[in-house]
Amino acid sequence: MYDLVIVGGGPAGVAAGVYAARKKMKTVIVTDSFGGQSIVSADVQNWIGEKSISGFDLAQKMEAHLRSQEGIEIVDGDLVAEIKEIEPFHFSVATKNGKKFEARAILLVSGSRRKKLGVPGEKELEGRGVVYCSICDAPLFGGKDVAVVGGGNSGLEAVRDLLPYAKEIYLLHHRSELKGDKETQEKVLKPNVHVVLNAETQSVDGKDNVEGLTYKDLQTGEVKKLPVQGVFVEVGLLPNSEMVKGLVDLNQMGAVAINFQTQAASRPGIWAAGDVADSLYRQNNISMGDAVKATLNIYDTLHAKGLLSEN
Repeated sequence: MYDLVIVGGGPAGVAAGVYAARKKMKTVIVTDSFGGQSIVSADVQNWIGEKSISGFDLAQKMEAHLRSQEGIEIVDGDLVAEIKEIEPFHFSVATKNGKKFEARAILLVSGSRRKKLGVPGEKELEGRGVVYCSICDAPLFGGKDVAVVGGGNSGLEAVRDLLPYAKEIYLLHHRSELKGDKETQEKVLKPNVHVVLNAETQSVDGKDNVEGLTYKDLQTGEVKKLPVQGVFVEVGLLPNSEMVKGLVDLNQMGAVAINFQTQAASRPGIWAAGDVADSLYRQNNISMGDAVKATLNIYDTLHAKGLLSEN
């Protein structure tokens, strides 16, 4: 019987693992890999304490920090497939590779996955002009022409992040009008921002790096090309919460509803932090802080109930 199973190895999962180890809780962390979504970023400039670091190097540093802790069990190359409640503060956890664990508490830090365009060139040029985090990567596109695909608030926020850097910004949306709120539109739709409506992305073009984007005008049927050096995909996020569906309350997007003071979910014994949780901002630094908060509350809760194991 473990005190805690941590589900995920992104920044939130690593932070939780370090704090769980320091609290000497009997803990296992299950993840397919370390680093989270930022691992594909060529240059992360908003990680506190590092002026500039690649997502790959950041992931390696986080993993090394976690592995330096005593008393934490690490199961990598695997994913949690199912979580069941046996009784209050007693859960069973099954992985895709057939491992099984029992624990008093679950911390869900499984993150989210970006909705993809699913067009030719997107996967091949990811990290080489195709990006999914405007806050992380906007500074890399200084003086360049870029396309932002997505007409909701996330698309508008990407435009806002790009305004200090990019030369020309093309905002593509498949509908006849933008979905984002009007106030944000007024703030970001500057002279160098070109809104392209009724645009269905057909492909991301380029050999070694992004050289353009091809889209179809849904009104005329005409196929057009934009000569851009960057494509920011902002068509939404999908929280990785499938393993707790029906076990805890989720919002309309599938994110875990939480108590913002403690990160506790609706089911006693389950906590969530990072992109899988119903949080206002989705940033590595914030995810780590929320995971630390959750871990401390898990420790306090299990201690108060006399459920902590004796290590």
